[in-house]
Amino acid sequence: MSQTIAATGISATTEKATQETLLSPRFYRTDYDAMDRLDISPVRREWDEMMAEFERDENRPHFRKEITFEDVNIPEELHDEFLDFLTTSVTSEYSGCVLYQEIQKHVNNKDIADLMGYMARDESRHAGFINKSLKNLGVAVDLGFLKREKAYTFFKPKYIFYATYLSEKIGYARYITIYRHLERHPEHRFHPIFKWFMEWCNDEFRHGEAFALIMRANPHLTRGVNKLWIRFFLLAVYSTMYVRDHTRPQLYRALGMDPTEFDYKVFDITTEISKQIFPLTLDTDNPAFRRGLERLRDINIATQAAKARGGVFSRLQRGWLALRGGAIFARLYLMPVKSNELPEQVRMAPAW
Repeated sequence: MSQTIAATGISATTEKATQETLLSPRFYRTDYDAMDRLDISPVRREWDEMMAEFERDENRPHFRKEITFEDVNIPEELHDEFLDFLTTSVTSEYSGCVLYQEIQKHVNNKDIADLMGYMARDESRHAGFINKSLKNLGVAVDLGFLKREKAYTFFKPKYIFYATYLSEKIGYARYITIYRHLERHPEHRFHPIFKWFMEWCNDEFRHGEAFALIMRANPHLTRGVNKLWIRFFLLAVYSTMYVRDHTRPQLYRALGMDPTEFDYKVFDITTEISKQIFPLTLDTDNPAFRRGLERLRDINIATQAAKARGGVFSRLQRGWLALRGGAIFARLYLMPVKSNELPEQVRMAPAW
């Protein structure tokens, strides 16, 4: 990969976006035939209402506005973390766009093809919007190169549903929490991109609702052994977010937020929303759970320090740290969860 990048003169920002780490967003492929067989008929009325909402695309005029960068003043000590935040965000949004485009291209099921087309449109819009912000800072991600060179991971459709539902809902929770905070404290809004987070979070919420409808129409996806997979993805998404956010202390300091407090507020919002479809939730208030996330954060710090040192001993140390991290994750996975099995799952709107 690095040789390809060097040969094409790709920017450092694009190179960073192509890197594969435990914390970096991934690109996915899936079983398109299985996607094609999905049946939406049990939720037909709600599905058609949602498709009409997607077609109206009420956010379109908002994202066609031009960003004004006149008041942008990024402090030097914040520059790297803000670039990392934007690069991770554009990679994540574009990952969704590519996945949805590929599904749309490979299925004949009109319900699924229509949904994926709308979602690809939205994610493409988000990725392009973030890239405009990066260009203003003198860098950008080459999205075409990213699509060609980024490694792809195969996920079964149900894994796509769990992971994407969670990422969309947690994206909603993150954007609305930051937006509301900056409404109360506009002196911390150091970049105009934060003004777009309200409409942005509406897209994220709607995307999550679409995947919730798919799972409601196919209830076996949230029963039996699939509960174990839901438990795994809840923990994986929450722990990844926690560790990654704590690698950006300057960013959250500039926003006037504490990353730990922010993350647990996002967990609370996401957990409450996910009750609409998931049969269980994680006990994120459990002190043992919180200690486990802190240990994962400490291991990530030690891993990055070892990587920076380089050498044979560094590789051995990183291997040992990876084993420790895996053991901590396993203990967190085995912690008691909260049951949310109701007689009837209902679609719910957020209270925020």
